[in-house]
Amino acid sequence: MKKLFSVLLAATVLAAPLAAQAQSRYDDRPNRHVTMEKTITKQKVIVKKHRWDRGQRLSTKERRNFIDRRDYRRHNLREPGRGERWVRVDNQYLLINAVSGLIIGLSGAR
Repeated sequence: MKKLFSVLLAATVLAAPLAAQAQSRYDDRPNRHVTMEKTITKQKVIVKKHRWDRGQRLSTKERRNFIDRRDYRRHNLREPGRGERWVRVDNQYLLINAVSGLIIGLSGAR
């Protein structure tokens, strides 16, 4: 019994370094079974809204978004005068001079 125990102890002592060496041999290469996780960052989008006032001038780009002359009643707007038209910019209706783009009146969109 003592001889069997001493042989098992000797075998364990001799086999331990070999097992550690065999394990470290495969640790150097990357593990193929591990999936990479992507980090997604969300960016804040800051929307700057312009505040319109009477007497300001609209650019030609903003004047393109006009409401048809016969459609102003649908939006609860008053009838535009001669040389005037309603334009929707962001969430506002602006009554502008059709030629110069000067703002004559304002109304909030509903």
